[in-house]
Amino acid sequence: MSSTTPSHAIDPDLLEMLRCPLTHSPLRAEGDFLIAEVGGLAYPVRDGIPVMLIEEAKLPAGVESLEALKEKLGGK
Repeated sequence: MSSTTPSHAIDPDLLEMLRCPLTHSPLRAEGDFLIAEVGGLAYPVRDGIPVMLIEEAKLPAGVESLEALKEKLGGK
């Protein structure tokens, strides 16, 4: 690992395999979160380990609940 890569960075090969448990969409790394490309749920990364639990995900701006997000996505 290079000195410019943070120790908590997600391995690119792992990131490519991971999917949002709700939408099954790919994820992108943003700071200490993995963001679902569909729906925008933000899954935390703690000590370099992605926490891929829907209940632990941060809702996107403007969405008040997980149920509201599911309805917006078409009842997933």
